[in-house]
Amino acid sequence: MNANEPLLELDSIVKTFKTSAGEVTVLKNINTQVGQGEFVSVIGKSGSGKSTLLNMITGIDHPTTGTVRIGGQYLHKLNEGQLSVWRGKMMGVVFQFFQLLPMLSLNENLLLPMDFARVYPPSEREARAWDLLEMVGLSEVADHFPASISGGQQQSAAIARALANNPPIIVADEPTGNLDSRVAEGVFALFERLAQQGKTVLMVTHDATLAKRAQRVLVLVDGELVNEAVSRVLPHLPHREMLVITKAARQVEMRGGEELPPGSWALIQHGCVEVTLPERGGHTVVEKVESGGILWLADLPEGAQVQACSAVVDALVVEEAGKLLSQTPMLRAGLSRERAERQARYAEVSKAPRKGWL
Repeated sequence: MNANEPLLELDSIVKTFKTSAGEVTVLKNINTQVGQGEFVSVIGKSGSGKSTLLNMITGIDHPTTGTVRIGGQYLHKLNEGQLSVWRGKMMGVVFQFFQLLPMLSLNENLLLPMDFARVYPPSEREARAWDLLEMVGLSEVADHFPASISGGQQQSAAIARALANNPPIIVADEPTGNLDSRVAEGVFALFERLAQQGKTVLMVTHDATLAKRAQRVLVLVDGELVNEAVSRVLPHLPHREMLVITKAARQVEMRGGEELPPGSWALIQHGCVEVTLPERGGHTVVEKVESGGILWLADLPEGAQVQACSAVVDALVVEEAGKLLSQTPMLRAGLSRERAERQARYAEVSKAPRKGWL
């Protein structure tokens, strides 16, 4: 694996299931990359494809089309036996219902995956199991059975077990779903520490408050992935409206002096643009929109221009902005005041007539 390559890469993933009612496509052209040490949350409603996506990443299931590459290894090139060995070394999995073996002590639950994967020699395994249980605050109950400790402690033990073979990736499926808010906070803090130590953490959750605290948030809607810039800049929109924007937008790269299409809606991802008005002997800059900002070109006065003010500008652009607003009522309502203030500001600079859709 090249040092500059992402640790995990999903390329054009499609997953279709055959049912008595016909084929059902659960994942639709998923493309994303995750680097080492990133903490990424995956959020979406029930049935959006979150668990199926995790199954693709862990190799528990296989995509209908597309490829999964992790640590330079394409998973479709491994048979089931090879996948099991690979998974034991590369990935730690944390489940919502803990999945600790009830007839084994916490210590023995940690030793089992070490015995299977053989990453550590037998002489080191007992000490490693103890160190991991101590890390999650469970060394004093290492000899206890799962049923004798609390739900929060069981989940902490499950996280310690996921770390048994020191895998680079931790995958957690609703790890706080059965925990109260105080205990969930502790589990989340543990994931944060692991990411800070260089582990890559992928966490599926229904908890939007926890999800947005991760470094990145992947939003799934009916098996489709929302553009991350859209979910980051407009986090309070309904997920379905985020998807409408994602599907309507196209990626535009501007270089110094280039203009955005007239009448369009633009979300600036990287770089900055300036709105200028002509005046005698040159132009006046009336607004500068930087990374994370939104610009509605139909609001601009006559004669206004929008140009890149950095070497390169990456933007998501929707050219049929009026149609977009008609399909996204929450977006329209939420930005009404902002657009009114912007139009008023432009009017102070220019006597040109204002245009708008609202």
